[in-house]
Amino acid sequence: MTETTQTQTTPDDAFRPYTPRSPEYRAAVEALRGLRQDLFHDAFAYRPLPPKRVDGPLRGRLSGRMRGYAAWSRHTVVAGAGAVAMLAALAGGEGGVTGPLCGLLALVPVLLTLVRPVGAFWVSLAATTASAVVGSYWSAWPWAPGSFVSHLTVLTVVAIRTRPRTAAWMWLLTAAYAFVAQSAFGWNDYGGDTPAMLVVSAFALLAVTVWHIRRDAAQEVTAQQTETAHERSRRTLLEERTTIARELHDVVAHHMSVVAIQAEAAPYRVENPPPELEKAFATIRENAVAALTELRRVLGVVRAEDYEAPDAPQPTLADLDALLANVREAGLTVEKVITGAVRELPQGVELSAYRIVQEALSNSLRHAPGAAARVELGYVLGGLGLRVVNGPAAHFPPKKSAHGAGHGITGMRERVTMLNGEMTAGETAEGGYEVTVFLPVTTAEGAA
Repeated sequence: MTETTQTQTTPDDAFRPYTPRSPEYRAAVEALRGLRQDLFHDAFAYRPLPPKRVDGPLRGRLSGRMRGYAAWSRHTVVAGAGAVAMLAALAGGEGGVTGPLCGLLALVPVLLTLVRPVGAFWVSLAATTASAVVGSYWSAWPWAPGSFVSHLTVLTVVAIRTRPRTAAWMWLLTAAYAFVAQSAFGWNDYGGDTPAMLVVSAFALLAVTVWHIRRDAAQEVTAQQTETAHERSRRTLLEERTTIARELHDVVAHHMSVVAIQAEAAPYRVENPPPELEKAFATIRENAVAALTELRRVLGVVRAEDYEAPDAPQPTLADLDALLANVREAGLTVEKVITGAVRELPQGVELSAYRIVQEALSNSLRHAPGAAARVELGYVLGGLGLRVVNGPAAHFPPKKSAHGAGHGITGMRERVTMLNGEMTAGETAEGGYEVTVFLPVTTAEGAA
């Protein structure tokens, strides 16, 4: 057996005590990292300003050509500000080639904000220096009139296109540039315009920052409202499905109980029934009881703890007259029209039809007070047609809560979808509202 010994060296710095960093140090490191990320990393990245959306309520009314012009309105404003900066440089009194050169140095950084916003800031500082070197406008330092307008425009546009932290860094760098230029190249006989630049730019960047904060807050509120509306709609949908399941549970449980009772009593209605018949009825009763038990076990989960099964059976279309009488007492003028041969439909279909009419009339009472309503029932070969329509409100309804908007329509659609039916709902040309439903019923179901 061979024994091998390995020697492992430990670096000297492994025994150095850990020195915690102070909060100030970490804050400075984070600040420098933010500065590098905002103004140095990919500073000249290509980020063109997209055209403005023209789907707003006001801009959407414009014609095709005017809408195209409106889409480029922001680009036009920036170009106009660049033209103002160029004219300010030309108005400085420079002669020869110097005037147009200073005007070009004032225009280029502004136009560059449309495609490379962060890079435009650095170009603006360079153009300011170049204008100060080649120009002879010595009444102000270090910004000539054209450079002053150009750099102020660049700061504002870049702040709008980026974020508030970038605006703060640009203002600090502008102040540092002004301090260096004023200290190193400023003489006492020169009038300094650094305070004016810093004060005006501070107010401009503060306004842009407030705009950013308000816009982000509005977007956050809109997102929360959308999410809340989605959750509210989903909760309403689940509640409506739970209600439907409870009602159908009561209907099916009633029928299964009737089957079990009739199967148990059937042998006693016949004298000397054969054993095969007694066995068949016993099997039917056992299956009905087992199905009823399983149904209660499965569908019992949809019942709330405080839910109590109704003593009376679930309503059908035979109870529609009582519903209309109650609605008339509440102040809604309503008439009923029936076409086709009235026949008994499956209880689930009749229950859903009753609930749909009930909800539609409730919506008429709630949203169109004083209006007249009409309930139409059409018994056709393939099923049942429903139409509930009301006229315009006689007077303005009270202010509605947003928490109940659209819940009745959701419940109707759930019931119609459950029965594989079709439904349309919308405003009428007269200013009222109409709900049209078709609930299919097969021949076997209708005969049952």
